[in-house]
Amino acid sequence: MSTPPESLPNALPRPPGDLAELERVWRLPRGWRSVSAVNNTYIGKLYIATALLFLLLAGALALLMRAQLAVPGATLVTPGTYNQLFTMHGTVMMFLFAVPIVEAVAVYLLPNMLGARDLPFPRLSAYAFWAYAFGGLAFFCTLFVGLAPDGGWFMYPPLTSRVYSPGLNADFWLLGIGFIEISAIAGAIELIIGILMTRAPGMSLSRMPVYAWSMLIVGFMIVFAFPAVIAGTMLLEMERAFDWPLFDPTRGGDPILWQHLFWFFGHPEVYIIFLPAAGMVSSMLPALVGKPLAGHRAIVAALFAVGFFSFALWAHHMFTAGLGSLSMSLVSVASLAVAVPAGVQVFAWIATLWRGQVRANGPTLFILGFLVTFVMGGLTGVMVAVLPFDWQAHDSYFIVAHLHYVLIGGMVMPVFAALYYWLPVLNGHRLSERWARWIFAMVFGGFHLAFFPMHIAGLMGMPRRVYTYDAGLGWEWPNLLSTAGAAVLAAGVLMLTADVIRTVRRPPREHGNPWHAPTLEWIPSETYATRSIAQVETRWPLWQQPGLSQQVVAGQHWLPGTATGLRETLVTGARRADIRHLIVLPGPSWWPVLGALGTAGFFLLLTVKWVVTAFAFGAVAVVSVVAWMWQADRLAHDTPPSATIGRNAQGEVKVPVGAALWASHSWWATIILLIVDFTVLASMAFAHIHLSMRLDVCPPPGAALPPLRDMLLVTAGFAASAGLYAFTGKGIGQRPLPRWRLLLLGLALASALAATWGLVGGMADAGLAPKATGWAASIAAMLFYQGFHFGILLVMGAFLAARIARGWARPRQRATFDNTGLMWWGACLQGAIVALLPHAMVWAMA
Repeated sequence: MSTPPESLPNALPRPPGDLAELERVWRLPRGWRSVSAVNNTYIGKLYIATALLFLLLAGALALLMRAQLAVPGATLVTPGTYNQLFTMHGTVMMFLFAVPIVEAVAVYLLPNMLGARDLPFPRLSAYAFWAYAFGGLAFFCTLFVGLAPDGGWFMYPPLTSRVYSPGLNADFWLLGIGFIEISAIAGAIELIIGILMTRAPGMSLSRMPVYAWSMLIVGFMIVFAFPAVIAGTMLLEMERAFDWPLFDPTRGGDPILWQHLFWFFGHPEVYIIFLPAAGMVSSMLPALVGKPLAGHRAIVAALFAVGFFSFALWAHHMFTAGLGSLSMSLVSVASLAVAVPAGVQVFAWIATLWRGQVRANGPTLFILGFLVTFVMGGLTGVMVAVLPFDWQAHDSYFIVAHLHYVLIGGMVMPVFAALYYWLPVLNGHRLSERWARWIFAMVFGGFHLAFFPMHIAGLMGMPRRVYTYDAGLGWEWPNLLSTAGAAVLAAGVLMLTADVIRTVRRPPREHGNPWHAPTLEWIPSETYATRSIAQVETRWPLWQQPGLSQQVVAGQHWLPGTATGLRETLVTGARRADIRHLIVLPGPSWWPVLGALGTAGFFLLLTVKWVVTAFAFGAVAVVSVVAWMWQADRLAHDTPPSATIGRNAQGEVKVPVGAALWASHSWWATIILLIVDFTVLASMAFAHIHLSMRLDVCPPPGAALPPLRDMLLVTAGFAASAGLYAFTGKGIGQRPLPRWRLLLLGLALASALAATWGLVGGMADAGLAPKATGWAASIAAMLFYQGFHFGILLVMGAFLAARIARGWARPRQRATFDNTGLMWWGACLQGAIVALLPHAMVWAMA
């Protein structure tokens, strides 16, 4: 299906110098100033390289563990060091490699795949990366000073309570992991908005690449899954820091509560890792075999089904924790059911291979290795979903083997295939095909030699997390084979690393389309992405729109230059991808780097009890974020109301610059942030409900709540604050806000302060003693969270007041007011929930 030249958006002559202006606007800073760059291609490369570095570091820890376990009675490392090794190996693999690498590849690939100039919040991407890099490297260095966490990557209490882990090791995990959670959620918000709102015109949902679908689903999974572990880490750190017995059964807490919170994140995380890898495979296979993907719609539906089921089976990891038989049976059924949509994808991939011409090149070999390994891991997953078998195999090396078959087979091998497939996009060069066969043989063979014997060792009774074992138990030969296999696997990974480094150091050249791929990321691109933004008419545009690549490079599609003299991209409708408006993107800035450094420093220094210095770094983070938002607002203030994005036979095509409310990308990003925020509160509320239901009498003896009428007054105060804020912005859609509205804003803030003070003071006057019972501690935790929200309102209110005072709260520059309003009303609603939930539980338990 070819587009006739006369119907192209820019068929008429374009102004001279538009390409030079586009290159000037999108030029990267040079030298040491390049650190301030925010382009997705620059940040994406750093992101991928850092994630792969953590893969190598975690692999080195695994080799040390395998060397310790190669023979019985080894003394290579001490028991304490071994505990740190397996904790850091799991934590680095899951938090510092697996989730970051899938977001990193998406940051680099998705804008070009979707036909956008960049992601809609480039400075947010930069902040997310630098927070991850600074914090992750500092966190890993705790190994070298004996302060690495040693309670397992799942950090179960009471082992990780202050009683049994009195040092700072557990605190480094609980606080140090905070920056990773923030980074992952920031990346998820960026990707969701980018996928839904910045696709190329004509790229409707039915034409969107499967990889984009997988990242969209994963983005929403992160939004709903990660808040649970945020809440869990906050609660456990409160227990350790303040002696609030949330997980102490002797004072009304419950260690099983941690398992619920952690695995509500932990099991969806397995699919957060797998789905992007599956999306990569679905995007690579058509090009590699020369045929369209079989069952495109069925695969998209299967991705949704896997995402849904992943939240229904968190207790899959808790079959031996003493849950009720009905709960365990339902989770067991869900664990079996998730194999159906996963199987749909496997059969669709096999059908695609069957229809096409399979060649033994690097990416195809690793995809075939992925299929074999992941299916084997899925089969053992079905086995451990059966309750009687799980009771026998739980916490044995059978589970270690299953976990690695799913994660390495289901994620690492597709990532290696993606390196072979997409590396030419980076600098035009492919990895060595001759080396690829040796690398695949070592990785695939070494992996199965390393992990298949672990199934046998587990069935023979070898438990997880033991640093040595006695001779004569029959575990010698499986462990020796596993260690040998790990060495072969490591050699293959090191050989791949050497090939990648050798290839990326070669001089750049045009990448062309070496795989004859059908998707847009293979159109030649620069720092500004493609020369113009393509008009997409089919699901496989480079196959079914002949000449599209040449037309885009010639500037014959949308936005061939810079319409405003600034960085821009198009916003399109979420469903049909019809053109809605133009958004201006911020350029290079040091503020995201400083903000990330402040965030990482705050969490890590708070861990070592340098409270004053930690809060100084926190202030740097807050000031940096405020400063970059202030720059973004000035940018919006200086843009014209409309701009020309192309010319056709009828003349110039103009669209609005920016939008408000539900048409705005920032408004929807704030909505997603609110969902994250409320999910954290919901996790804390779950903790309160869970601990309340364990009581014989609620509230427990010696505890009390303030009168209900006082809490109703508090709720009225929050409602008044929300109403005053709404009245502050009355008429902003028609005229600028006058400065006298600052008085209303101050009254709204004062009302929120009075309500928060009444909430906290009322609980204190009623004798709430969070050190006495887990029930009281759960209420205190929610009060703490509400106090944190009041601090956010203070910062956002001051920012909005400064804009009103400068005369920047105008109809076209209303995003600050609208987005602050969402957060304001959300904080007020959360305050009302915190005030009334304990009374609702007392009434329900009466």
